Amino acid sequence: MADTATSTLTVTTVSLTMAELGPLNPLPVVAAELDQPYTVGEGVPEDLQASARFGVVPNVYPYLMQDGYSRDAAPKEVPAVVLENSKLKVTVLPSLGGRIWELFDKKTGKQLLHTHDAPQLANIALRKAWFAGGLEWNIGTRGHSPTICDPLHTAIVRTPDGKHILRMWEYERLREVVFQVDIWLPGDSPVVFAAVRIRNPSDHEVPMYWWSNAAIPETERTRVIAPADEAFGSDYTMDITRVRPTDHEGYDGTWPVNSPHAVDFFFDIDPSERRWVVAADDDGDGLAMLSTGLLRGKKLFVWGQGQGGKRWQEWLSPGAGPYAEIQAGLAQTQFEHLVMPADAEWAWVEAYGNGHLDPETSHGADWDAAVANASQRLEQLLPHDELEAMLPAALNDADIPPSTMLLRGSGWGVLERARRRKSGKGWVDESGTPFGVESVTAEQEPWLGLLEGKTFDGGPGFVAGADWEELLGGQASPESRFHLATMKHARQDLDGAKAGYRGVLSDGGAAPGIRALAHRGLGLALLAAGQETDGLTELRRGVDADPSTTALLTEAVTLSIRHGDPAMALGLVESAPKEGAGVGRLRFLKALALARTGKATEAAAILREGVEIPDLREGEDAIAALWEEVCPDEPVPAAYQFGMH
Repeated sequence: MADTATSTLTVTTVSLTMAELGPLNPLPVVAAELDQPYTVGEGVPEDLQASARFGVVPNVYPYLMQDGYSRDAAPKEVPAVVLENSKLKVTVLPSLGGRIWELFDKKTGKQLLHTHDAPQLANIALRKAWFAGGLEWNIGTRGHSPTICDPLHTAIVRTPDGKHILRMWEYERLREVVFQVDIWLPGDSPVVFAAVRIRNPSDHEVPMYWWSNAAIPETERTRVIAPADEAFGSDYTMDITRVRPTDHEGYDGTWPVNSPHAVDFFFDIDPSERRWVVAADDDGDGLAMLSTGLLRGKKLFVWGQGQGGKRWQEWLSPGAGPYAEIQAGLAQTQFEHLVMPADAEWAWVEAYGNGHLDPETSHGADWDAAVANASQRLEQLLPHDELEAMLPAALNDADIPPSTMLLRGSGWGVLERARRRKSGKGWVDESGTPFGVESVTAEQEPWLGLLEGKTFDGGPGFVAGADWEELLGGQASPESRFHLATMKHARQDLDGAKAGYRGVLSDGGAAPGIRALAHRGLGLALLAAGQETDGLTELRRGVDADPSTTALLTEAVTLSIRHGDPAMALGLVESAPKEGAGVGRLRFLKALALARTGKATEAAAILREGVEIPDLREGEDAIAALWEEVCPDEPVPAAYQFGMH
C-alpha cells in the first residue's frame, strides 16, 4: 500500500466469475475481413468523409484471434489496483486491458460505471474476446482494441512531488506505436485522472485511432448530455448522417430508454466549446467524462429497447441490468483515423467523476438549459483551465521510471526494439515504459533468433513488415516460406501468397501442421480470387492434414456453406469434437448445412434441442434467421434474438 496523505493506492485482487480466455486461435488472420460496414451519407463534411476513407486496414494481422472461450464461468481472483480517497474508490484491472472496472462515488453510494461480478466473454472486439462493463481503452482501428483482454505492462510510479501513479503500457502491433495510461487520484479530488500518451517511433506517418469507452448504468431516468445540438448518427443499418439527437426518428435519443434499436450518436461539438459528455440519473448523478482539447470526439451508444438489444445485454451482463455507453475519442467519429506524423507524440488528460447535475434542469424539455446547467456544474467539478494545465506536468511524469513493477505485458515490445536497433531505426525512450526481456515468450523467441542470424524454424507467433520479409527471404525452411507467404497474404498480395503456399506444399520436409496451414492459406487466397471449387478443396485438405485443430474445421465448414457446398460442410462436421469451445458454433453450422441440403426437419430438431454459440458476433442474427426458415410457423425464441435493429 502507498499513502499520499488522503489518497491510497493498493495492490489487491477482485473476485469475478468468468470463463477462461482459452488458447489463441492458431490460424493467422489473413483474409480481408474488416470492411467498413457503413457509408457516409447526407450532411457529413468532406474532411470527415476523407478521414473515414483513410487508414482502413484489411484485417488485424499480426494479431491472433482470441476465440477459445466458452460460457462455462467459474470464480477467479483477478489482479486489481485500487486508488481511493475521501470521495472516490477506483478499481483497475491491469490483466484485462487495464480497464477501470469500478468508479464508486462515496457521497452518493453509487457506482458511476456499469459493473458486475460475472462478466461474460463475447465476440464484440477486433480479436473477438470482449466483456461489458467499466471504462476501457481502444487503440488501432475501429472496434474494441486488440489489447482489450490482454495484460498490460503495469507499474507504480512515485514522482518527486509525492504523487503515486498507476502506469500501464504496451506496444500496439497494428499501428506499431507505444501507448501508455497513467492513472492517479489526488487526495480529496472528486475526479480521477488518466493521462494517455501515444508515441509513433516510425519514420513515416501512421493512421491513428483512440476511444475511451465507459459503460454506464441505464435507468428509466438516465439522460446523456453533451454541448451539441446535432450529431453524426448511425443505427447499424443505414448511412452515417447528420442527425438531431433530441429529435431523432420522432423520439429524444438523449434518453437511452427511448431508443427502439441500437444507435450511435457522435456529438458535433463546436471547436470553441469545452468537450465533455455526462450522464444524469433521477438525482442528477452520473459519470462525467472530461478531457483536454486533443480528445475531440464524444459519443453516446445504446443497445435499444428491442428484443435483440435486451438479449445482448443479458448475454453480456446476466442479471446486472441494462447499460449504455458514453465515450471520448481522438476523431469526431469512430469511422475515422487521424494522421499521426512520423516521430510524433500525442498526449492528453482525461478526468472522470460524478457530474452532480441539477436533476430538474437536466431532465427538462429545454435542451439548451440542460446543456448550460451541465456546463456550469462540470466547470465547478473541474475547471477547464485547471485540467488543461495538468497536461505539461503529466508529460513530465510520463518518463519517470517505474518504482515497482506489478505485471508484465507481452514480449512484442522487446522484439520491436530489437528489430529497430538491427535496422538502424528509431525507437521510443523506454525510461518510463520499459519492455523487459522477462516478458519474452515462445511467440517472440524464434523471431529474436532470426534477427541474430539463426535458422528460423517457425513458432506460434506472427509478425509483419518489410524487414521480416527480407530476413525470411534469406531462409530456405518450409516454416520460413510459410510465414513469408502469410505476410504477403495478410497485405493482400494474393499471387505472392499462392506461390509461397505452393512452395511449402511442394517441400516434402514440411511438418503436418505447417502443411495444414499452407493448404488453408492457399484455399483462402483461391476463394478471394474467385476460384471457389479449388479453394474449398484446399480447405478440405487442410482439415485432413490436421484434423485435431477445431479452428481449421470450423472455418472450412463455414466457408463451404458460404460458397455453396453444404454437402462438403456436412461431411466435414461429422468429425467435429463433442466438447470444447467450438462445439456450439459447429452444431449451428451443421443445422445450417442440413437446411441448405433440404433437410429442414433435421435442422429444426437441432435448434429446438438448443444451440449456444459463445463467440456469437455482434449483430449476428443467423440463428434467428435459420429458425424462421425451418420453423416458419413458430415465433423465434427470445434466446435466439440478437438482431441490433
